[in-house]
Parts: sequence; structure tokens; C-alpha cells
Amino acid sequence: MTHSNDNTSVRKGKHLSYSERSQIAILKIEHYSNRQIANVLGRVPQTINNEIHRGTITQLKRQKQKDKVYDYYTTSYDPDAGQAAYDRLRLHCGRRPKWTDTDAFIEWADDKPLQEKWSPDAVVGFAVHFDLFDCSIIPCTTTLYGWIDKGIMRTKNMDLLEKSSRKPKDSSYRSHSNKRILGPSIDQRPSEIDDRQTFGHWEIDTVVGNKVKTDAVLLTLVERQTRFEIILKLKGKDKESVDQAISQLRHRAGDTFSTVFKTITSDNGSEFTGLHEALKDTLDVYFSHPYSSRERWTSENQHKFIRCFIPKGKAISPFSETHCLRIQQWMNDYPRKILGYQTPHRCFANALRSLSQVA
Repeated sequence: MTHSNDNTSVRKGKHLSYSERSQIAILKIEHYSNRQIANVLGRVPQTINNEIHRGTITQLKRQKQKDKVYDYYTTSYDPDAGQAAYDRLRLHCGRRPKWTDTDAFIEWADDKPLQEKWSPDAVVGFAVHFDLFDCSIIPCTTTLYGWIDKGIMRTKNMDLLEKSSRKPKDSSYRSHSNKRILGPSIDQRPSEIDDRQTFGHWEIDTVVGNKVKTDAVLLTLVERQTRFEIILKLKGKDKESVDQAISQLRHRAGDTFSTVFKTITSDNGSEFTGLHEALKDTLDVYFSHPYSSRERWTSENQHKFIRCFIPKGKAISPFSETHCLRIQQWMNDYPRKILGYQTPHRCFANALRSLSQVA
């Protein structure tokens, strides 16, 4: 005779409730077998066996008979004991979160975004790269973001420098013809510059405040390989101010200017009209296509850091040159994931040291 154990009404993936435990207790008093109870409740027999095993208690009973007292023990299933065993097991199930094992890392990880405006990825990468804590207690970047979302840390999302989803690239992009010809096109720039394998190739741009002609602007130069940033405050967004700033930069750099600055890539802004003529005897200047900020992505990404201190629409004139230098120092001392969590300042110094050794 063939027996079929198929039961299409069996519930899977749901834990027993207290009412089901009470039913089990009643059915056991009525001498139902474990398999019969499983059929009544629509459960797998092994589930009922485990529950009865965990919820069975031993009771001491005392009986008097003819002035004599008899003690004996009985075992029976108790739904309250079964529920208590279930609650106790649930407290110990699951993986223990890392944040419960350390206070030192949490305190350190909170100070960096709140006081030094580090991103969670910079916090994790810097701690791992320089072996500041035991690797078993350092979370990944995603986990650290989760701790911030859950309120485990003092850091809030509003304290983070940047937290936004990346937009996919627009495949429908069509290049625009270069109407203003200020110098050699970026198409003529050597391919090794694109790969960032060599040092001394810069991108230049301006940061505008409240778009008033009388307001000051920032002239920014970033070295593509090391991400080292130079910030210069200008009186206005015009050709004369840029030419004067470049002249002062050449004077400050002295004989090392041609060594440190090999090429500069710019956009087609009117303030860079005289850039090619002013530097053609020293280095090569290339100009990107109109409406193609992605061709100077290093500079655009650096501006996000500046906007943390000088938001869009806020006048730049009230900010002193000393304040701009503080922003520059913060950016150059900020550990970058793309640099292996080293700082641009350190990478820039190493590059200069390598050049001096070759010379």
C-alpha cells in the first residue's frame, strides 16, 4: 500500500503563533499524535515535534492516600513554556551587528564627517588603508551609510558632503561645433594625458558666486593625476583678472613652473581668451568642446567640494583669501578613494620628489 505525504495546505516560512501553541496543548490532552496535530494545523510534522520538545515541562505532583504522601513527576506540553523558549531563541538569532562590538570606531567615524567633512567612504577607506582598527570591526561603506540612516551614529545625512544617486550617462549626446576658437582643441591633446599616467597636466576653471558682475570669482587649477588643487581669488570673471593671476602664479613658481605645469585644459569661457597666447611659449593649452563639462570632469568634481563651503548663489567677495586657502588646504588633505585613500597633497609631493630624482 502506497502512502502519500503530500499536503498542499502546509504553511511554510511562518513561525507558530501562541494560539497554535494553545491548540497543540489541547490536542495533546486529547491524545492526538504529533503527525495528526501537524495535519490539523497544516504544519510539517517536524515543526510540531520540535515545538513539543521545547515546550515540554516536568511537573511535581503530590498525592495523599491513607495518611501517606506520594510524590511523582509528570511531563506535559505547556504553551507558555513553548512561547518563552521561542522568544528566548529569537533574541539570539541573526548576526550580531559590528557597531555593538566597538565604541572607539564609532566615535572616530563620527568626528570625521562632523568636524572634517569626510564622506563615509573616505572614513572606511582611510581606516582600512592605514590599519587604524581591527578589520573585524570596520564596516564597509554601505554598512556605514546604513548606520547613519538608522540613527546609530551622531552623523546625519544632512552632515554628509554628498549623498545622491549617480545618473546614467546620456547616450543621446550630440557634440556641438566649436564656435569660439581660442586655441588647440582637446582632440589634439595626447592620449597619455587622458590616462592620467603622467604628472603635470592641469584643468583650469572658474567658480562663480551670485552671478553679479561686481562679485569676485575663484580661479581653480587641479592636477589631473594627483587631484592637487590651487584656488586663487579674482576680482572678476574677465580676461584681465585671469591673465594677472596666471602671471602671479608663474612668478611664484619660478623655474619650477615649466616642470610642474606641462599642459592646461580649459573651457571656452571669455575669461580664458588670452590663456593660449600668454602660455604658448611655456606649455600647451587645450580647449574642450562647448557644453562638454564631462571633458573636464576632474575640475567639475572638485567644485563639489568647494560648494560645501561656498554654496551656489552666495557672494564670494566677503570670503577672504585666507579663507580660500583654508578650503584649498582641506581639499588637498582630504583622503581620496581614487588615490588609494591617500591625500592629494601627499601624492603631489611624491610626484615632485620623483621629478627631482629623475633630474
